[in-house]
Amino acid sequence: MNDPLPTSSALDEETARAEIYGLLAHLYYAPPPEETLAALRVAVTEAPAQGAFLEEPWREVVASARALDAKAIRDEYDALFGGVGKPDVYLFGSHYLSGFLNERPLSQLRDTLAELGLARDEAMPETEDHIAYLCEVMRYLIAGDDAAVANLTKQREFFSAHLLPWANDLCDAISAHPRARFYAALAGFTRAFVSVEAQGFDMLA
Repeated sequence: MNDPLPTSSALDEETARAEIYGLLAHLYYAPPPEETLAALRVAVTEAPAQGAFLEEPWREVVASARALDAKAIRDEYDALFGGVGKPDVYLFGSHYLSGFLNERPLSQLRDTLAELGLARDEAMPETEDHIAYLCEVMRYLIAGDDAAVANLTKQREFFSAHLLPWANDLCDAISAHPRARFYAALAGFTRAFVSVEAQGFDMLA
């Protein structure tokens, strides 16, 4: 996953949106390495996108990164999302949409990805409905060079079909976990960002 870290509130809105999706993909895909945490700890505590609604949740993420070391966050990631067998918190959309992994929501997602000309890297062990993968697709639909797919219409369609229906359920599951500290803050920011995105797309309808 890419590692774009929002560092300036002066970024234009589309660039900021793409960088936020990239950061979410990076943080949900694996525990953040020390260099990512170091960047987070010195990040400005204003929202990394226009809109005061994101400012407080973003401050919580930065504060949590400052309060915890890399090992603590890695242990937290493993406690929530790792382990042998069933994880405490699933990061896959099919689980929230159907109650099972590798079900119809994943098949529908793959159909959409094929229409966009996208496919999972075979080196990636996770299925395409992993939250990190979906955030990476959104980043591409915002920042990609192919205007036929990288446009607001495709963003709205993909977001509404494959991310919005379950993102808040994921955030709720993370927030409810007794071990969640850094990821509870990230879930709060994710929930706020998804809300802002949904409102923005509603205005386009």
